[in-house]
Amino acid sequence: MSTIVLSGSNDALGRRVRALLDADETVDRVVTVDGDLPDLKARLEGATALIQLAGDVEGTRALLDAAAAIGTTAVVLLSSATVYGAWPSNPVPLTEDAPLRPNADLEFAVRAAERERLAVEWRADHPGVSVAILRPAVPVAEDESGWLARGLRAAAAVRPAGPDDPPAQYVHLDDLAAAIVLAWRSRLDGPFNVAPDGWIPGEQLRALAGTPRVRVPGPIARVLTWAGWHFGLAPAPPGLLAYTIHPWVVANDRLKAAGWSPQSSNEEAYVAGHRPAPWATVSPKRRQELALGGTAAVGVGAVAGVVALVRRLQRRSAGGVSSGRARPASR
Repeated sequence: MSTIVLSGSNDALGRRVRALLDADETVDRVVTVDGDLPDLKARLEGATALIQLAGDVEGTRALLDAAAAIGTTAVVLLSSATVYGAWPSNPVPLTEDAPLRPNADLEFAVRAAERERLAVEWRADHPGVSVAILRPAVPVAEDESGWLARGLRAAAAVRPAGPDDPPAQYVHLDDLAAAIVLAWRSRLDGPFNVAPDGWIPGEQLRALAGTPRVRVPGPIARVLTWAGWHFGLAPAPPGLLAYTIHPWVVANDRLKAAGWSPQSSNEEAYVAGHRPAPWATVSPKRRQELALGGTAAVGVGAVAGVVALVRRLQRRSAGGVSSGRARPASR
């Protein structure tokens, strides 16, 4: 019988993993760990496996240290396919042998890559322990689309003119939960991509989204993305913009060879995790008109906003000079 420590059990994915573990006859006990605990090692005592679905770098370090102290023999770490980064030179698809090149301005991806680094180093210091690292595509489900799915959809609404939209992948939380439990049960070791077969071409994704996408010059797109995030108007951090421009889809051959079989396709997962847009029923011609009109409006508005900001800073600077007062240094 197995005692399993489950970290990150409070969200839709964690609840699915917990349900699968509870239904497993070989599991004696599931210990949930969420947040900082001063008695972490005591809570993990007797556990044979650690499944970490969430956490920052320091939390990952603490859990791994505790797992080593009690003799845990299997670790499953949830990472993300964003660790590969979104770059024009990326092969389609990316395999687990591809280097990790997360875009530096997407903190989530950088943090995931650092957690992976810790796990790999810990694995090297603890021979005989299996460490499975799962890199899922964008996770979605009917009850939880997640910040990554919401952010990508928002970031894609206004994007730089240039190359065609990249292909995209979405994995249903049911399939991701099944992959996590499989990784524990089969003692998988090393990195594994988690995504359905193939991907959604950019043009098809636009049709599924049912929303007009406004094309603007690159600098304006970056300003708008930053402003939307900074002022709380959109759920897309600026670092996500690159992930709507360049490819980062992954191959799933290695996980399928280990016995995993997704039940939902990319398209089915996407539809499950995204409510139809208000204008999903608008005719293609009208969508094009709206997009063209939106491009002009956004471009004019962005330019006006930038000009206004520059003038405001100039007035503030002039006022500081004329009054003889120096502006305080920023920290």
